[in-house]
Amino acid sequence: MKSFLLIGQSNMAGRGDFDEVPEIVNPNCFMMRNGRWVNMSEPINPDRAVFGVDFHSGVGLSASFADEYAKYFKEDIGLVPCADGGTSLSQWMPGEILYDNAVNNAKLAKRTSEIAGILWHQGENDSINENDAITYSERFIHMITSLRKELNAENVPVIVGELGDFAKERLNGKLKYLDTVNSALSQMPQKLSACGFAPATDLTHRGDNVHFDSKSYRILGRRYFEAYLRCVE
Repeated sequence: MKSFLLIGQSNMAGRGDFDEVPEIVNPNCFMMRNGRWVNMSEPINPDRAVFGVDFHSGVGLSASFADEYAKYFKEDIGLVPCADGGTSLSQWMPGEILYDNAVNNAKLAKRTSEIAGILWHQGENDSINENDAITYSERFIHMITSLRKELNAENVPVIVGELGDFAKERLNGKLKYLDTVNSALSQMPQKLSACGFAPATDLTHRGDNVHFDSKSYRILGRRYFEAYLRCVE
């Protein structure tokens, strides 16, 4: 089985409402629960409700990514969920708890699968402070380089996703460096080997100006897969 590590903040975990899109059922798609593989079902990445009960774990981008992968390659895929809502890049750096948790879960997955990729969606929290935004690229490259090395997967593809432009309206406009972070993300394929970029063009939010709605998550997941294909073919 090929497996993919899911890291980042709440848009990677998924916040979409279940009743907005059909459930994805694919017998070749699995997710890790308590160290073992179970059939994929959403929420894939259970996560705390950062902004209250209305922001529950839900539909995310990884389900449509996995579905597309299984259909295209005609093989099993396993998802290793480690995303954590409301987190900044600094919390994902080597030596931090979230980084160590991702490494531990990925190594656990490696017992029964081959790590085939890392999916990342994060950056809203780093769009508030100018220094966080302008140093995002170098810090992200350092984190990913270290993560690949620890997993003995230096050439494994990394796919990053664009932040929704609508997030500029979040927190009374406090995310004023979102364009800087998005620029860093979009340029990552030119700075980091085996890296793909999934755009968020024309995608819509669920009414909170930060999380995509369920239909947009489905589209974004397919864009992640298209970016992955460009890395491996």
